[in-house]
Amino acid sequence: MTPFPFFFIIVFFCLFPFLPSSSSLHYPYNYSLHIDCGSLSNSTDIFHTTWVSDRYFTGGAISVVSEPLHFQHSQEKTLRYFPISSGKKNCYVIPNLSSGRYQLRTFTVYDNYDGKSHSPSFDVSVEGNVVFQWRSPWHETTSRDGAYSDLFFTVSDDEANVCFYSIATDSPVIASLEITQIDPASYLVNDTSILVNYGRFSSGSDQWGPGFSNDTDRFGRSWQSDAHFRSKVAGKTTGATVKAISAIKNVINVDRAPNYFPLKLYQSAVTVIGEGGEFLEYQLPVDAKLDYLLWFHFAEIDVSVNKAGQRVFEIVVNGENVSRVDIYKEVGSFAAYDFKYVVKNLSSAELSVRFVPIVGAPVICGLENYAIIPADLKTLPAQVVAMKALKESLKVPDRMGWNGDPCAPTTWDAWEGVTCRSTTNGSLVISQIDLGSQGLKGYISDQIGLLSNLVSLNLSSNSLGGSLPWGLGQKSLVKLDLSNNKFTGPLPDSLASSSLQIVFLNGNALEGQVPEELLSIGVHGGAIDLSGNKGLCGGPTLPDCPLFWSKNGLSTAGKVAIGLSCLVFICVVLLVAYICYKRRQNDYDFGLPHEMTSLAAKRNRYQRQKSLMTLEMESQHAKGFIPTYNAI
Repeated sequence: MTPFPFFFIIVFFCLFPFLPSSSSLHYPYNYSLHIDCGSLSNSTDIFHTTWVSDRYFTGGAISVVSEPLHFQHSQEKTLRYFPISSGKKNCYVIPNLSSGRYQLRTFTVYDNYDGKSHSPSFDVSVEGNVVFQWRSPWHETTSRDGAYSDLFFTVSDDEANVCFYSIATDSPVIASLEITQIDPASYLVNDTSILVNYGRFSSGSDQWGPGFSNDTDRFGRSWQSDAHFRSKVAGKTTGATVKAISAIKNVINVDRAPNYFPLKLYQSAVTVIGEGGEFLEYQLPVDAKLDYLLWFHFAEIDVSVNKAGQRVFEIVVNGENVSRVDIYKEVGSFAAYDFKYVVKNLSSAELSVRFVPIVGAPVICGLENYAIIPADLKTLPAQVVAMKALKESLKVPDRMGWNGDPCAPTTWDAWEGVTCRSTTNGSLVISQIDLGSQGLKGYISDQIGLLSNLVSLNLSSNSLGGSLPWGLGQKSLVKLDLSNNKFTGPLPDSLASSSLQIVFLNGNALEGQVPEELLSIGVHGGAIDLSGNKGLCGGPTLPDCPLFWSKNGLSTAGKVAIGLSCLVFICVVLLVAYICYKRRQNDYDFGLPHEMTSLAAKRNRYQRQKSLMTLEMESQHAKGFIPTYNAI
């Protein structure tokens, strides 16, 4: 991928006269955020714009320009810079955004804040696409006065990432950052391209817009004077001059969706006066590697033109006739007329736009020139989630610059210790993570299982702990080095089903039986080291596992045996309890069985009868009477 070009900067002249603010009109997209980078407190400028204190940054430090009195606004005096100790890549991550289209506007200044007299080299990306490139040395005026830059981009999730990438050891700087929601159909080339402002001017007026005047522009666009871009006026005579004209009444068809071009843009214009045949020409700085979107703005505000055919001219872009314009014929007088044109296949660093007369003199109200930045590849969203989770769980230090998209932009290095590759479907995926000996003290997040294209993972010689997540051991994983850490617990089953060829788990506190599939790595030409884990068993160099022991502790058979033993024990306890219960019942119940009671009663009757008979015999004998018994 070719490097991104230098972007066009709007030089800020801080001695520009400011006007009081007017109240803003209703606008359907009302989100806007203005961050005063480097500031510790909120403030309000002379245009009643509220600037919030510095926030949403991932690192860096704050400073103040060397000559604060040289700047009119407080948000231009403070800045945030990102020393190399904060990592190569640092970001502002703007949260809680609705999906849609936004304008980003930045103010960048150096002003020798660090006393080194060396303006830094760095890149700026938005949503993983390089949009601005600053290279040392900056132009003297830009370095001292600062520059505003802006672009239009699309947010597809709920946050915007504006990232800064250090070149060599330079420290990127940013003084203010503004983000404004705009109509989702505005300036739309496609759903993914970013439009970077390479020049936006209003004809016949001075510079105006946010930060320069109180004139309203719903998109937060600032407009320069066309004099900065006008190269020449030429014709039959050398006496041709440019004439500025102003509208005597309001122009209609302005401030309408989707682009909401402001009224002020059409209230002034420039034309050419001379003997006839004079043309206007503008030179716009570009980079030949990119395509450009041109937006032309016209209004017939000259009262002397009152019918079609009185003013007709051609627009010629880089020598190619792209359109013939008759404003009155298209929309009448005092009405806005706009059209766009895409320029491709450039061959030089300048874009020529010429307005050539056919009838009368050409006229123009304004022109916009945007570089069309094609969307760069991005990391798969699920893998971004996994990497952010790993950043937190591994406690990756700030110096490693784990911010923004792990792999994008593709012209930058990926996160330190991370290797990415592109897929056939146009996405980026994580293929390697190498964070050995980085002083990490956390644990491995179970989100690592989302890295389905991971080939190599090296987290050796850190102080990581906890158990190994069950998602570790993707089918793609070939090399795993977690040696010399503090991992505990059993080996996850996923390791056995992976494509691992090199496994170093030595020097931890893992336990349980090692899966046979993992042990077979060494047999099939790979390398495996499990030494130093006193709780592991079952390998050739490891102790045998106890009976009923498996790779994850007790085997199923062991658990069943323990279960049956417990069941038998419980049954014995219940039986003993029952016997004791019955015995206690017999000890305290004195009643005799029914049969024994009946027998005792009969015996008692027999004994009584026998006693009576004996007594009667004795009585008869004493009287000398011997009874007789009839024989039957």
